[in-house]
Amino acid sequence: MNDLLLYALFAVPPLILGLLAQNWLRKTVARYSQQPTTTHLTGAEIAERILAANGATDVRVVPTNGALTDHYDPRTRTVALSEPVYGQRSVTAAAVAAHEVGHALQHQQAYAPLAFRTAMFPAVAFASSFWIVLLIGGFLLQQAGLVWLAMGLYAIAVLFHVVTLPVEFDASRRAGVQLRQLGLVGGTEAAGSRRVLTAAASTYVVGALAAISQLLFLVLSTQND
Repeated sequence: MNDLLLYALFAVPPLILGLLAQNWLRKTVARYSQQPTTTHLTGAEIAERILAANGATDVRVVPTNGALTDHYDPRTRTVALSEPVYGQRSVTAAAVAAHEVGHALQHQQAYAPLAFRTAMFPAVAFASSFWIVLLIGGFLLQQAGLVWLAMGLYAIAVLFHVVTLPVEFDASRRAGVQLRQLGLVGGTEAAGSRRVLTAAASTYVVGALAAISQLLFLVLSTQND
């Protein structure tokens, strides 16, 4: 099997799925950004209420620039919400804010997959920066050892993608529970928030599939040479 056929087999399907997932997420976020919650709370207020209800008083909620840049930083114990989420009173804002607080609750309760992912981060940052350099160098110098070392580094990044999946799924599960139990969303709003979180989760699944596919392509193409 030649490299072009291998590339088409392993790279094209994840690319198409990635575009579909991003389009689904964009449309879902836009749709539920227009639907207000009955509580009329902003994303920041929802995050703070969930944190307070769970005794996570040492976690701060802060705004961050951009859109879809929401994240939880375990090093500084901050829930950073993007500008549209932080001050918006919508189903999308509620879902995203609750999801990021879900990560804070994971940290508070020493959720093992989150701890493992956090511990992996320095190695992943190194691997992501240097694997392609080693790969190119190995091909140019015709050094198989460098090529396999590059793929070993890339495999670390692939593992990070895989470990991310249970972390994200669990944060979404926690978000749904908190939103319902604290009465932060109503029945139809809860369904909307689940759709937002499901659309967001699809991008992580596709990202992991793309990373695995690329690793398989590299391994198979190297064996063919």
